[in-house]
Amino acid sequence: MFTKVPPIYLIIGSTALALFMGTLALIVRSKAAKKPVTPKKIILPPLFMSTGALMFIFEEFRVPPLQVLEALIVGMLFSIILIKTTNFQHRDGDIYVKRSKAFLFILFGLLIVRLIGKLMLSNTIDVGELGGMFWILAFGMIVPWRIGMLIKYNRLKQEKGVCN
Repeated sequence: MFTKVPPIYLIIGSTALALFMGTLALIVRSKAAKKPVTPKKIILPPLFMSTGALMFIFEEFRVPPLQVLEALIVGMLFSIILIKTTNFQHRDGDIYVKRSKAFLFILFGLLIVRLIGKLMLSNTIDVGELGGMFWILAFGMIVPWRIGMLIKYNRLKQEKGVCN
């Protein structure tokens, strides 16, 4: 009934989708910088993203333990860049994310590294498994980043006595 989609179409489609999502993330991030930050806004994105783990129910997305570890380590290393460049400022009695000129370059730099990695690895690793690895990498990046943000937010909140 259904024919299997050739891997090249999956790679092209997922690459186009990744570029679209990266651009969308940049737009959302720039709009979010105009509104005060709350702990809820920091914590919710990783929780929403965690639903993606349901992909591992299906065999084609499962990743061997060593590759899980590799993807987590790479994600955590990438998160260091985001943690270092995400800062907050106290303004009008609230806490806001400081706009960083570096964020645009970091976001697209990480996206380019991810795309190059995917194109290189897609010849040796099955597309579904590769998708699972990149989800693990992204989750391994966003969780430490958001924990770092929450720590910085709470520090500034205590220093300034903000009520949020």
